[in-house]
Amino acid sequence: MMEEFQVGETVTAIYKTGKYIGELTEVRPQHYLVRVLAVIKHPMQGDLHNPKDADVLIFHERRALSFREQANIPKQMVKHFESEIPDYQESLKKAVEKMKTDLAETTSQFAEMSIKALETLEKDYKFS
Repeated sequence: MMEEFQVGETVTAIYKTGKYIGELTEVRPQHYLVRVLAVIKHPMQGDLHNPKDADVLIFHERRALSFREQANIPKQMVKHFESEIPDYQESLKKAVEKMKTDLAETTSQFAEMSIKALETLEKDYKFS
């Protein structure tokens, strides 16, 4: 039996390939509506249907959900979060840096293209 959450609870939520900390704002039949407050894991770059494949028609640049953006998250992708909520901008920066570090450890066309996409996103994210 899945755990049920209440509006106002702080949770972690996996959305596509990213993981976030957020506040539950609405309970729906199959989903929770979650307002994003921080980023734990930045979404993977590229084609979601062909993960880690560089040889795809369109190599997508995937942004993290923005601060206070709300997302419909399947109930099984939501878990309790008990710690202190980090600053959104700081958490986003850490998540991007971690993904770039992990990608730099492999030599593949996918890793190269992902790092380029993340570097473009970093400019958009305006890290200080």
